[in-house]
This record gives sequence, C-alpha cells and structure tokens, in this order.
Amino acid sequence: MNQKNHNLNPHEPKLGSFIALYKSLIKNRQLILHMTKRDVISRYRGSIIGLAWSFFNPIFMLSVYTIVFSLIFKAKWSVDEGENKIQFALILFTGMIVLNLFSEVLNRAPGLILSNVNYVKKVVFPLEILPVVSLCVALFHASVSFLVLIIAFVVFNGYFNLSTFLIPIIILPFLILLLGISWTLASLGVFIRDVGQTIGLLTTLLMFLSPVFYPISAVPEKLKPFILANPMTFIIEQLRLSVIWDKPINWTGLSIYLIIAILFLFVGFAWFQKTRKGFADVI
Repeated sequence: MNQKNHNLNPHEPKLGSFIALYKSLIKNRQLILHMTKRDVISRYRGSIIGLAWSFFNPIFMLSVYTIVFSLIFKAKWSVDEGENKIQFALILFTGMIVLNLFSEVLNRAPGLILSNVNYVKKVVFPLEILPVVSLCVALFHASVSFLVLIIAFVVFNGYFNLSTFLIPIIILPFLILLLGISWTLASLGVFIRDVGQTIGLLTTLLMFLSPVFYPISAVPEKLKPFILANPMTFIIEQLRLSVIWDKPINWTGLSIYLIIAILFLFVGFAWFQKTRKGFADVI
C-alpha cells in the first residue's frame, strides 16, 4: 500500500520519458481542460461582454494595423504593384499572432510554480500540467486570432486559400518547442527568481529579431543568421506562405524543426521532473 502511494506522489522524481509524459497528459486531460477553461474565463470575468473580448481584441488590433500601416504609412511588404492596401496589415498580423503566442507562454512560464504554491503543497496534484495549461490558454487566444485573420483575408481579398488548412500542422512543432521551454523555465523560475525578468527582456529582443515588422529580404546578410536562429522566424514565414500567398511550405525544414522541438520537449520535461522534488523546499 505504501509503495502504491509512493508511486502516485507527483512530487517524487519520475522518469522524464515520453511514456511518463504521455501517461500524465492522458490521465490528467480532464483537469487540463478544466483549468484551461477556468483560466480563460477568469480573464474576462466581470466584463460586460465577457468571453467575446477574446474575439473583439484581435479584430481591434487588426483594424489598428490596417489604418496605421496601409492608410497612414502606406506601407508595402514588397514591390509588387498588385499588393492591395491592407495586405501589409494581414502579413503583419500573421507575425503578431506567433509573437503573442510565444511571448505569453514564455513570460508566464517562470512564475507558474511560484504563483501556484498551494498546488506545490498538495501531494496529489500533477505539477507538470501547469505549463500545459498555460500553453492551452495561449493557444486558445491564438486560435481566435487565426480565425479573425482568415475571415479578414476572405473579406478583403474575396477568396480563400486551401493551404490555410495547414495552419495546425505548421504551428504544432512550435507548440511542442514552447512546451519544452516552458517546463524548463517553470523549474528555473523557482530556484532563480531573476529568470522572469530576463525572459521579459529576451522576448522583447526576439520581437525585433524576428520578421514580424519586416521581410527577411530586407535584413542585411550579416544579420540574417541571427534572424534565422530565432525560433519564431521559420514558423512566421511558413504561415505567411500558406495563409497569405498560398505557396508550398518547406516540409523538410518543418520536419527538422519538429525533431528539434521534440528534443526540447524531452529535455524540458526530464529537467522539470528531476528538479520538482526541490520546489517545496525552496518555496
């Protein structure tokens, strides 16, 4: 009996394997769904239109981008004369969706354990799902933004690119990478409190080192390696190829990205499981 209870204790170090990860996600899927739903709803609790804000916020931002960049700055992404006035806004918005997803997950990660001390004290609570819940919440808002992007594209262009259906496939490796990094940062944030501030600065730096506001073709050759090393760059470019330009995506590059992301996932999960036994002592 004691051995059984010991094995169920989530605060004991576990083998950080894919089998352990799979079992945890399957076993706690209902809890993950419940906590995700609660987190999303809590953000809009007390407001008049409630959850509808998750839909109106990206609409407002896309409207601002359209007015500022297409009407005021009259910006163009390329020299193509066939590019309509709001094309720049749609291209920019695509990059912003990825940036917001990246920033929300990573900025929250270092404080996930620290902001849930009550869960750390509960032996039966699976702490490893906290980064998963954070990712699901960010993914919910990103999904709504993608919906707004697709609707806006159809409204302003009058047609729909079938390659848009590739969005889930393109974004999946990025989500896997974010989850692996999130587990690592959630653990480090417990032992090194400066991690939260450092990540805030890093995400700001990566915002300017990603092709959100400019095309890669505009980057000087000496700086291109830094831009291409940014984990957001490849995903942003592939999303634009599928949603905006209806061009074939780089399947080889996406496969390599997926392999690297799975490696980060494994390392992050293993690190979290190995260090979690010290959370209660530090907190």
